Amino acid sequence: MTGVREQISDVGIGPRHLAGILGVPEDATAIVVFAHGSGSGRNSPRNNQVAAGLRKAGFATLLLDLLSEQEERDRGNVFDIGLLASRLAEAADWVHARREFAMLPVGYFGASTGAAAALVAAAERQNVGAVVSRGGRPDLAGAALRVVAAPTLLIVGGADLPVVPLNRAAFAELRCEKDFVIVPRATHLFEEPGALEEVIEHAKGWFRRFLSSPLTGSFGELVFADRREAGRRLVPALMKFGNDDPVVLALPRGGVPVAFEVAQALNAPLDVVLVRKIGAPGHEELGLGAVVDGAKAQVVMNDEIVRAIEPSADYLEAETSRQLAEIERRRQLYRDSEAPVDIAGRTVIVIDDGIATGGTMRAVVKALSRAGARRIVVAVPVAPHDTIESLTAEVDEIICLIEPEPFFAVGMHYRDFNQTSDREVVELLRRAKGNGGRP
Repeated sequence: MTGVREQISDVGIGPRHLAGILGVPEDATAIVVFAHGSGSGRNSPRNNQVAAGLRKAGFATLLLDLLSEQEERDRGNVFDIGLLASRLAEAADWVHARREFAMLPVGYFGASTGAAAALVAAAERQNVGAVVSRGGRPDLAGAALRVVAAPTLLIVGGADLPVVPLNRAAFAELRCEKDFVIVPRATHLFEEPGALEEVIEHAKGWFRRFLSSPLTGSFGELVFADRREAGRRLVPALMKFGNDDPVVLALPRGGVPVAFEVAQALNAPLDVVLVRKIGAPGHEELGLGAVVDGAKAQVVMNDEIVRAIEPSADYLEAETSRQLAEIERRRQLYRDSEAPVDIAGRTVIVIDDGIATGGTMRAVVKALSRAGARRIVVAVPVAPHDTIESLTAEVDEIICLIEPEPFFAVGMHYRDFNQTSDREVVELLRRAKGNGGRP
């Protein structure tokens, strides 16, 4: 928890110099931008109370008037969700442009119609780490709900009878990480004793969970909290493929949590590409090639390494058979006899939790090309620069968030790099299928 000391200042936000109140505690770990409801603004006593609670938990806060005084005179503007969302996007840009906040994750806290504006802004810009709605009207976000990637918490008063079903309907449309909380006996404004304090506790917990400030490693490079956070950070760069009827393929096991977040954001089917490295004798991490599953298993060898190592034909045959057996085990476990997603003629986004030498990914790309993929995009959170360069000519596009030099290991760029279990893979594939990605 941060210290009590904090700086509170009046600021002008964005090109329109919208009036705002910026509160920054010592050692802020993230910043939360507030989106107010109709008829409210930066001086809202309830949102200021929530903001004070968040600052005590280590979050900077920005409360701003989304409309100028002249704009507020037109009541149509007050309910123009698209306009309000654009102002929130301007506020996020303003935050990122300030040196002291450039590396801080940004979250939105929306109340009433401001909740819809926050969700639309999060859907359109994808640079928001988390969203919390208090007594909101998320239903007014419409089709944007299905595109929101930021983890979203909806908080509703139990006595706010007209709004509860609207929130339940919106919750069902959301495809991101989400939760729904009802504060018993609270009405729309949460004026009951203890109600707003409960909102603050839920908001703090949600933002602590999802607005993890990026850490830096020994060489000043970005460190991801875990694989799922890495996936959420990949989303903005991949949203442009959302209308291409994409298929998201993960390299198991570590690539599945990363790919799950991308598939949810793109409303795309998630599947695994079953591939196993053929390791060198006595040095399993050195890849002689790889076996890639498909209608017919494909063996892709690295001829340069094979020539250097000169493994025996018997070794290659035995090692290939061993890896095929493991592929068969995973096929039965992960797919339960279901056929893989058809990739012929489609855009395929291939995801792993990172790349080192690139040998396995290169084998996958070649196999997918042979299988008829129309467009192949490789997306990873981290890889060495020379590996990315070597893969560029073999795919239609490659996206990598960080390319550290020198590069030592993928795991150095994650706080939590525990091995992904088969159980987690199965569960995420089940959830992806249940959330209705396009076939």
